Amino acid sequence: MQLLRAIGFFHGNILLFCVTTGAGIFVSPKGVLKYSSLNIAVSLSIWAACAVLTMITALSLAEMGTTFPRSGAPYYFLKRSLGSSVAFLSLWIKLFTYPLGIATQSLIISTYLIQPFYTRCPAPELLKKCLALATLWSLGLLNARGVLTVAWFQSISILVKMAVLCFISLTGIVLIGIGKKENVARFEKAFDAELPGVSQIAEAFLQGLFAYSGTSVLINIAGEIKNPGENIPKSLITVLPTVAVIYVLVNISYLAVLTPQEIISTDAVAVTWMDKVIPSMQWVISFGISTSIVSNMCCTILSASRLFYTASQEGQLPLIFSMLNNYFSPTVAITQIIILASFLIISSDLINLIKYSGLATWVLRGLYMIGLLKLRYQEPNLPRPYKVHLPFVLGSIAISLFLILTPMIQSPTVEYIYGFIFIFSGLLCYWLHVHINQHYVCFDKVTCYLQLLFNVSPPEDQDDGISTGEKHFEEIVL
Repeated sequence: MQLLRAIGFFHGNILLFCVTTGAGIFVSPKGVLKYSSLNIAVSLSIWAACAVLTMITALSLAEMGTTFPRSGAPYYFLKRSLGSSVAFLSLWIKLFTYPLGIATQSLIISTYLIQPFYTRCPAPELLKKCLALATLWSLGLLNARGVLTVAWFQSISILVKMAVLCFISLTGIVLIGIGKKENVARFEKAFDAELPGVSQIAEAFLQGLFAYSGTSVLINIAGEIKNPGENIPKSLITVLPTVAVIYVLVNISYLAVLTPQEIISTDAVAVTWMDKVIPSMQWVISFGISTSIVSNMCCTILSASRLFYTASQEGQLPLIFSMLNNYFSPTVAITQIIILASFLIISSDLINLIKYSGLATWVLRGLYMIGLLKLRYQEPNLPRPYKVHLPFVLGSIAISLFLILTPMIQSPTVEYIYGFIFIFSGLLCYWLHVHINQHYVCFDKVTCYLQLLFNVSPPEDQDDGISTGEKHFEEIVL
């Protein structure tokens, strides 16, 4: 028994589109515009630049998933290229950031679903958390049914998501085309606002790139993709430009209806936009946003469980996390993620805590690129069905350094110190893991009990080798 290669090009595109177009396009416009000093031209330019940077980084990461076509490919890649300690460090970061992001998404979903029923007052916190927990566990059960079930669920949810985004985009185009003064005036004065500083631009990029997060989902499930050497690069090149065009059009639509001051004064830009366009249909946007985040959250749980699965196979997590159920899904890993996220939902309000994961994400991406260069030097003859151009790799490293160092140098805060303390405390945990890792009989008994409880069994040994894709796709990025 092992994970099935059940995801083809079509379902791969759907998964990538669903996980990329999550909550970001509904919340990031506020941050991008704020750090662009309310300069509309700079703001739209940053959205377009974020698309280019995302494409460069995603294509660079794709080499990992096609060279080592296995679930949790980034983790395995770091272990092979930079060693076990760096791989454990990435695991340490993801052990916290994945449940944190999932819990935050659950709370956002419950807020958007409940708030329309409480128009004159805030929704009760207990009710929001109960609905968030119900949504979380429902998606956990869905993931336990296997990757193909998740793919079919995304095929349905993408219809709602596309309907909402296309409605917002087309409405903005129509309003501008009509030529009403209040809709086009702010575009005529797009260059009148002051220009932001370097640190502000870096902050604006971080806000915009958050909306493009999730592009590594296909690399994380490379072990379940048919012909990954061909389908992963093709999906990235097909989906990401489409998402970029939609994002720019949606932002133009926001600006056609709302002033920059109105956008930065609200946490739910799309709801405020709908309130101006068709006030009586505000619940439609709330439902559409919730559906978008649900599909994004479902893919996040899928990616996180594959990381736990691979780390268990490599001996850095208990063996039980790599065991599969009858649907070829790592049920115990999924359950662990859901439990961690549930504790976070119950214990705190996480909407403001998600910013701490941004630094860690770009530290990891920088490490991936360094590992990519090292492996090319150490193993130049390693078969690579897809090989990204070297300038893309160097560009990804430069992007990571810019986004990490610029805000720290220009406007240092104590939050960055906390972030680095958290990241490097993982090295201490790795030292404890190596030096105190002893085998106890009681662990075997617990594993047996859990194996019977979840009805799971160990997977067959997977091929550590190379991607099954035969076609070389270096030319597609020319």
